[in-house]
Amino acid sequence: MLDKILTMEKYNQFKQLLASLEEDAEKFYNKGNNAAGTRVRKGMQDLKNLASEIRKEVTDLKNKEK
Repeated sequence: MLDKILTMEKYNQFKQLLASLEEDAEKFYNKGNNAAGTRVRKGMQDLKNLASEIRKEVTDLKNKEK
């Protein structure tokens, strides 16, 4: 059960990170702020890594329940 809670916490962290990128994405796409674009790229890489961790944990939990 603790494993599921930890995975859910990572999922919530993923959602918060995605939401935090919204302002920088707005600045980059609509105002041409290149520094904001750099922050978006870094944030997207962080999202990718976090998504990969979550995916692995979900797979492990799913296989553990069988």
